Amino acid sequence: MEYNLEEIDTYAKRWIKEAGENIRASFPKILNVTSKSNPNDLVTDIDKGTEQYFTEKIKGTFPGHRIMGEEGYGDEVKSLTGVVWIIDPIDGTMNFVHQQRNFAISIGIYVDGEGMIGLIYDVVHDELYHCVKGQGAYLNEKSIPKLTKAKVSEAVIALNATWVAPNEQIDHELLIPIVKDVRGTRSYGSAAMEMVYVATGRIDAYLTPRLAPWDIAAGIIIIKELGGETTDLRGDDLDMLNQNSLFVSKPGLHGDILKHYLKGGNW
Repeated sequence: MEYNLEEIDTYAKRWIKEAGENIRASFPKILNVTSKSNPNDLVTDIDKGTEQYFTEKIKGTFPGHRIMGEEGYGDEVKSLTGVVWIIDPIDGTMNFVHQQRNFAISIGIYVDGEGMIGLIYDVVHDELYHCVKGQGAYLNEKSIPKLTKAKVSEAVIALNATWVAPNEQIDHELLIPIVKDVRGTRSYGSAAMEMVYVATGRIDAYLTPRLAPWDIAAGIIIIKELGGETTDLRGDDLDMLNQNSLFVSKPGLHGDILKHYLKGGNW
């Protein structure tokens, strides 16, 4: 398939900004909120409307491209051949509902399985984190510097408190030593936001045992572009067609945490 990355990037930036304007305009309105897999897995009419907006724009402009979207308005994507847009219309819906902040629109654009364009838009602050592979990463028009190494003892990591309490999915005891040894922990409730905080050096790493491709598709492109490391919690490559655990971090820190804390975990 022929494609023009510059053209795709130009349209994607325009659409993500327009979608953000629509979301900001929705703030005074009463939301229609429902739940999906569990009572805390929320979805709003704004999530759905935003994904429909992207689907209509992409299909109208690039009819040969496919879409994997959280709310299911795109295609049934079984492979990453060709150009695939992986979209989370609102990453951090609970924050959107409760706070009207700490959420983002996330779009990762993959060509034959390779992440080529990443866009994460912090709608409330009008901050667009974006990159085209090989061309650097930016916050709005300002270049984001490459990531530098960090030590465990000096690191601030993002980790949801759920995973260091007894739960049915992982052995929480394996994560407790990390929490004790790092300088501090944070949790923002949006994978996309936590990943751009790693990309910009505001935090040093982000760990979580379960995310969908649309949660991570854009963020890993941006972090890789800046020299950061992106794997699952076993240190393996991420699968953009299925759920993953996720571990993204500054260089150096990644290997130390994998070796000394995560090795042998049933992730």
